[in-house]
Amino acid sequence: MGEPLCSRPAHQEVIEVLYYGLCSVHARRRRSPNRLLARDGSAQFIQFLASLLLLSSALIGCNRSDPIVVIQLHPTNPDIMYVATNDYIYKTRDGGRTWANLSRGMSHSRVIAMAIDPAYPATVYAGMKGDAVYKSYDGGQRWTSMRTGLDDATITSVVNQFLFDPADSQHLFVATTMGVFETKHGGESWTKRMEGMKEVLMVVTLGMDPMRPSILYAGTSGGVYKSVDQAGHWEQANNGLVPTQMVKTSRALNVTAVLADPFESDTVYAATLSGVYKTTDAAKSWTRIGESLADQMIVAMVVDRARKGVLYLAGRDGVHRSEDGGMTWKTVNNGFASTNVRSIAQSATDEKLFYAGTNGSGLYRSRDAGETWELMPPVVEK
Repeated sequence: MGEPLCSRPAHQEVIEVLYYGLCSVHARRRRSPNRLLARDGSAQFIQFLASLLLLSSALIGCNRSDPIVVIQLHPTNPDIMYVATNDYIYKTRDGGRTWANLSRGMSHSRVIAMAIDPAYPATVYAGMKGDAVYKSYDGGQRWTSMRTGLDDATITSVVNQFLFDPADSQHLFVATTMGVFETKHGGESWTKRMEGMKEVLMVVTLGMDPMRPSILYAGTSGGVYKSVDQAGHWEQANNGLVPTQMVKTSRALNVTAVLADPFESDTVYAATLSGVYKTTDAAKSWTRIGESLADQMIVAMVVDRARKGVLYLAGRDGVHRSEDGGMTWKTVNNGFASTNVRSIAQSATDEKLFYAGTNGSGLYRSRDAGETWELMPPVVEK
């Protein structure tokens, strides 16, 4: 049987995504109604709404604890991690035994993306829902707004993800509901990078080729786009993923993660709200995998950094692991009180250490690559 229905309304965080997403489309229509209608059509607006409502129904959870929206792990210190709930950012310095609330000084907008500077881990970025980007230079103690260049999108934009250039940690990209933006000086200013991405408005996720960092992938409201010059120009890469005639009219918010294999960079995985796809030719063509999974709505994905062909998927049905590149799958939910999983992360210091955040039963840790999960202390400030 499924989980019992809750007495309170649907997940507030998803309702706000719906609100801001609709505002984004509405704002663009007001600025250039004829061009946008020609590009998107009214059908995209309606199907965008339907997809968001579907996502909201998937993320409803009984609020036994705050939903864990983001898990961000320190690159070198396993005792330090950040999580974002619907309301606050928390940090632990003792492996999750105690937590401190770091949201003071920020706006009331919710955080749905975080990133730690790999070269200077005291520097932390937070992507907001409707209030651009905040940056901290001292591990989250103080925050500074970094919105220059994002001002035209500040009210309606949702910052979904950060992506660092491995050669220069001052060089970042963000995926937002208003497109891809780039900074070359640590967020001091941002420049929009959407050339060639004419058919879509929203960018949900970004991925980078680990061996050729000039190659980027963008998961959007119309499938996947690819750039070979670090977002200078984008081209559609939807063969087998999204039919050409549907790019402008369907799959709003469909691609939730796009990740290149660290061992074979031409192999890329795309998690969507309608299944999982794989390419072995750098996105020239895609093949659907994981069709045996009972739930095809995937909200998070990890490609194992240490074991070739191993990947993890998370969603309403918990966590699933494949050890053969997606051909077969094993459900790894032992220890979860609720299988409605929202976020998942692999430690950078211990390949078998994973964390999973749920939509109602708290934060979990696995020390054996997902075979068993243990509930961690509540993510609240004491």
